[in-house]
Amino acid sequence: MAFAGTGPLDHRLLAALYTADRPAMRGAVIGITNLGSWPVLVTLTLIGLGWLLYRRQVRLALLLLATTLIGRMLADLLKLGIGRHRPQDEVHLVTVRDLSFPSGHAANTMIVFLSLALLVAPPRFRHLAVPVALFGTGAVGITRPMLGVHWPSDVVGGWAFGAAWVLLMLGLAERLGQADTAGFNSQGREQ
Repeated sequence: MAFAGTGPLDHRLLAALYTADRPAMRGAVIGITNLGSWPVLVTLTLIGLGWLLYRRQVRLALLLLATTLIGRMLADLLKLGIGRHRPQDEVHLVTVRDLSFPSGHAANTMIVFLSLALLVAPPRFRHLAVPVALFGTGAVGITRPMLGVHWPSDVVGGWAFGAAWVLLMLGLAERLGQADTAGFNSQGREQ
């Protein structure tokens, strides 16, 4: 369904989540969705890069940079390749300019938040950082249909792509012997 359009479940979920008739909620939803904007994600990535470089973890800094930048480009290429249009029955409550699937906010917050949790957070805090990252990306993603700019399946697709991309990049780094410095041994267990 992602390639050809949306199904009845997407339409029902979008109608249930849409906040145009709840103006008191709309401001909070827009504030949360802005956490997934490119300026915020770039700022968080730069802070993570700075911290890793300060700690002289250059390989991890390069891995963070590659994961976030290449992931962003791939999500944009997926949008172009799939070509799904955004919902048109509802008024878009924020400005959007590109195609719909996958949700860039969902994909990019998953990539940045999960990468920060796994690469930047100290190993002893990762058991807390990962759930916080998933909660954050979940909150940002759910705002997209609430604002009428994405189908729910766009958001799920963005989350899935973002998580798969981060795990693929970490797996490749581990194979190349770079993940040991991330606080994991070769079996993926925390040191």
